[in-house]
Amino acid sequence: MHRKSLLLLAMTIIFGFALRAQDTLPYKNPQQSIDVRVADLLSRMTLEEKFWQLYMIPADQNVDLKKYPNGIFGFQFATAGRDNNSAEQMLNYSGGGTAYETAKAINAAQRYFIEDTRLGIPIIAFDEALHGLVRKGATAFPQSIALAATFDTALMADVAEQIAFEVKERGIRMILSPVLNVAVDGRWGRVEETYGEDPFLVTQMALAYITAFEKMGVITTPKHFIANSGDGGRDSYPVQFSERMMEEVFYPPFKAVIQKGKATSLMTAYNSFNGKPCSQSHYLLTEKLKNEWGFRGFVISDAGATGGANVLHFTAKDYTDATKQSLEAGLDVIFQTSFDHYLLFYDAFEKNLIDIKAIDSAVARVLRAKFELGLFEHPYVDERILRDVSVPDLPLKAARESVVLLKNDHDILPLKKNISVAVIGTDAIEGRLGGYSREGKAEVTILEGIQNLIGKDNVKYAEGCGAYDDSLVAVAPHFLFHSDAGKQVPGLKAEYFNNISLGGKPVLSRIDNNIDFAWTLFSPEHGVVNYDFYSVRWEGVLKSPGNRMYNFGVRGDDGYRLFINDSLIIDNRQKQTVRTTTVPCRFEDGKNYALRMEFSESVGSAHISLMWDAGLNTSEEEEIDFAVQTAQSCDVAIVVAGIEEGEFRDRASLRLPGRQEEMIQKIASTGKPVIVVLVGGGPVVVTDFINNIDGLIDVWYPGDQGGTAVADVLFGDYNPAGRLPISFPVDEAQLPYVYYHKPTGRGDDYLDLTGKPMFPFGFGLSYTTFEYSDLKFSKENFSSSENTIVSFKLKNSGKSDGDEVVQLYIRDELASVARPMMELKGFQRVQLKAGESKNIAFEISPEMLSMLNEHMQRVVEPGTFRIMIGASANDIRLRGIITVEDKR
Repeated sequence: MHRKSLLLLAMTIIFGFALRAQDTLPYKNPQQSIDVRVADLLSRMTLEEKFWQLYMIPADQNVDLKKYPNGIFGFQFATAGRDNNSAEQMLNYSGGGTAYETAKAINAAQRYFIEDTRLGIPIIAFDEALHGLVRKGATAFPQSIALAATFDTALMADVAEQIAFEVKERGIRMILSPVLNVAVDGRWGRVEETYGEDPFLVTQMALAYITAFEKMGVITTPKHFIANSGDGGRDSYPVQFSERMMEEVFYPPFKAVIQKGKATSLMTAYNSFNGKPCSQSHYLLTEKLKNEWGFRGFVISDAGATGGANVLHFTAKDYTDATKQSLEAGLDVIFQTSFDHYLLFYDAFEKNLIDIKAIDSAVARVLRAKFELGLFEHPYVDERILRDVSVPDLPLKAARESVVLLKNDHDILPLKKNISVAVIGTDAIEGRLGGYSREGKAEVTILEGIQNLIGKDNVKYAEGCGAYDDSLVAVAPHFLFHSDAGKQVPGLKAEYFNNISLGGKPVLSRIDNNIDFAWTLFSPEHGVVNYDFYSVRWEGVLKSPGNRMYNFGVRGDDGYRLFINDSLIIDNRQKQTVRTTTVPCRFEDGKNYALRMEFSESVGSAHISLMWDAGLNTSEEEEIDFAVQTAQSCDVAIVVAGIEEGEFRDRASLRLPGRQEEMIQKIASTGKPVIVVLVGGGPVVVTDFINNIDGLIDVWYPGDQGGTAVADVLFGDYNPAGRLPISFPVDEAQLPYVYYHKPTGRGDDYLDLTGKPMFPFGFGLSYTTFEYSDLKFSKENFSSSENTIVSFKLKNSGKSDGDEVVQLYIRDELASVARPMMELKGFQRVQLKAGESKNIAFEISPEMLSMLNEHMQRVVEPGTFRIMIGASANDIRLRGIITVEDKR
């Protein structure tokens, strides 16, 4: 080709590129900076399009995408192949398709939004992944509190990387995890979701988790901002903590994951903070989070929390006002449970009531995240390569490391493998995974793990009494009927009145399948029946399932009357509390009885259930007796005992529920060795039976491979080294309790109870022993800007290989304001063979010695600091003094 021809061809190509570049809008041009792309796209958006970028909901994988012509922030593809679009379905974590099905649904949605909407803005598919993606085929690792019990940040990083891989390969690019609330009260039902009671431990585990996700291009959403547990350990209770307490305890994990972990999103809490709902707090969301901490990501509400200002906290007059308050306070994204709810929030946009600067700032933050994820250029995943994965090694390692040995009298553990074992308790076969878990139970239950290890012939199983006290149950719908046109049809006729006297005409008449209600947040029918001043009458027919004497009655708020065949059998109209009232009633098999029940509520937050002891096939006495007989026939009894907890399921009592303690005591009275295995995510009060058993381990919710891990620990194939990330009290009366409390005006003890916990923070035993010696400092005297290194020798002085979790605590000996008695500032999980020694070192930085002075300024005050090295907060093995010199 001639030179002139080559030049002409080159000019043509360059000119063509130039034309195409001109035709490409700036926001679609990856050569432009993200700031330019965000600004350009924002300038082209209508107000309606901006709103939808600030609205996120769950969605069925068969969602009708045509309902979203203006785009949307994103979806949580919560179910697979279902037509029911109710909020309950969408937030049901037991469903979900395979990896292939999920990716296919997400790709289809992305294709619609990119190709069929005006601006082509991709969505962010989001989900939950607290300790594993909550979908079919994904790995279930030990619950968060169990991962914290490993005291192993390297393991946490590996776990997070695996979860992030399983998330991203499905096309999910955002997770609503982890929980960074510091669990200062063990009664809170969501302790299982946390990393424990210590701000430093929470921070380190959270950083390991979040960093792995964000590096892989999956947005994390640490939650709940802020302090989601209040008085009595109650979920979402109002908190009114001092700024000092917030800065020392509750803020540090969030601040660290934003500034160091680069978390892209953050979720607000349901509760109010110092009088303002967290989703409407300008102080929290703008002044603290965005201005002071420099947060550049976006803030989402918890599900339904935006409207909480008007329906729960009563600080907004309606949803329109709540929306305006939220967006102008610094909330960026409204998280709701249904598409249809958008009308409640769009009203404030449509009426131009919200400062446009607040709207544009929120939209810009969302768009920036979508550009940073690369969704405009690479919105799809390759469906062809997707397979549901199985990675047993890592969940097994995590489960093993999380097990905490709490008692081991006379070295009862590890057990020999040639003995006969009675395994007792429903938790041995249920394989519970804990809150926010995917469908199904653990791949290996505790019973299966023991049988696999020592052989089925050596194991006998007895169900025992279980965790539930099911002596009374709600009367099921198939026993309740009413007459309609001369026919008996299911359900009871219900009439609701907006007064407490059943007076006048009812405001609502309907059929209720049965009487088993918890109207704790809203009225029986929103917008129709009063929330806090109403009465109800139920009428119909009760059909007896058997010919015997029943305990029959009501559990719920006072203010009820119960009639059978027009005879008043229970009259409890005095308003006082929630209680259970039953009377003995003889019902004949198959006979119908006229039923009428009346209920009134004058202050709101009501519970009401019609109860009886019908339908029990086997009595708890028989179940306990059989468990005792099973234990007597074996060499040793392993009782697997569980607790009940979860979101909005706080525990007033930390004892084992039901009759499990009674069962443990009866089994112990046989004289057989008894090992109790605790299953659950929070502390358990074991005071009443601890002295009658030989061994005690806490296995939390140990995940898919938990059964194998528990068996390995019980029979010595693994030496336990988990440590408690939260203290276990002697009694609930000690709560709230944290080890790092400040000096008291007198002492910690009660008249009739010690102030110390049963098992302190950081506690955990081993099958071997460890010696600590030779404490040294690289410098004992130094300035406030210098570091020092503390070192010591750790020796495995026992006969078994094992891990030790060494813990560094610091105490400021004299300060201008009261400081904690001790604070965790470092930890290491160290593997040592029997007889092996290692030199262990911690670097002590000025940040570790710093504090907030009287004026809330962070300083390092000159003076002495006590350095403590130990095996728990109550087991210090070495201590020394360092001095920060005054160089002025």
